[in-house]
Amino acid sequence: MTTLCVFDAYGTLFDFNSAVARHRGAIGPKADALAEMWRQKQIQYTWLRNGMGAYAPFWQVTGEALDHCLAAHDISVPGAREKLMGAYLALDPFPEVPAMLDTLQRAGLRLAILSNGNPEMLEPMVVASGLAARFEAVLSVDSVGVFKPAPEVYRLVEARCGVAPDKVCFLSSNCWDAHGAAHFGFRTVWINRAGAPDDGLPGVLAGQLGDLSRLPALLGVS
Repeated sequence: MTTLCVFDAYGTLFDFNSAVARHRGAIGPKADALAEMWRQKQIQYTWLRNGMGAYAPFWQVTGEALDHCLAAHDISVPGAREKLMGAYLALDPFPEVPAMLDTLQRAGLRLAILSNGNPEMLEPMVVASGLAARFEAVLSVDSVGVFKPAPEVYRLVEARCGVAPDKVCFLSSNCWDAHGAAHFGFRTVWINRAGAPDDGLPGVLAGQLGDLSRLPALLGVS
């Protein structure tokens, strides 16, 4: 039986595309392409750093990925980097998130976040969203110095929240993260917002949803 729901942050609870969307007018017609490449490079750099044994805080990685993408798209709008990085500290939650969290809380489920983000970028975002009171813990990979899907990251849940893996429902919009968590031993639901095909990685998923609105029903709560 699930006692703790653990959510990935970026792309699961919070819309990383909202950073670029907020400054679409200033960036111009390449905004959508920039947003897509930025996310891809951001994740790619975490995997590469894991492989190299060269951890750096996610804020640094996010900035390095943005620098690459701005150069790749030849975007030289004055102040663009500062504005986009600043927007990452106050990303918009997806519309269904507040009500979904409230439903889970009313049913007595404990809630936490487990993210690649470092505390200095996670905490302002969670506070700005107005959702901070819903979570008993906001866990960061920064405390173990390695990014998902390394098992050391998923071990943080039991170490900090005292809940065994088989009592955890883990939610992520990243298929590779969902499989990593499932392989570790969590009951994992992939939040497949893009309708993408499964990556077919190790770890059996418990299910997938198009967004988080149907999570309470999946868990049998209302």
